[in-house]
Amino acid sequence: MNINRFVAMLTRIVSGKLLNWGLNKGIRKMNSDASGRQSPQQRSREKQARQAVKRARQAARITRRMK
Repeated sequence: MNINRFVAMLTRIVSGKLLNWGLNKGIRKMNSDASGRQSPQQRSREKQARQAVKRARQAARITRRMK
């Protein structure tokens, strides 16, 4: 692997992670009120959503292993 491909690969990985971080931060900010605090209902909804995503990833991992 030459140095250009290596640098391009690292750049793609880092830029993708930064983009995901920024989008997630913006989405979380949208769900909070003007003071930046979340209501308990919003917090519990986000926690449930994170748990659902975790279960979906786990199910995807299991189905990939079954193939």
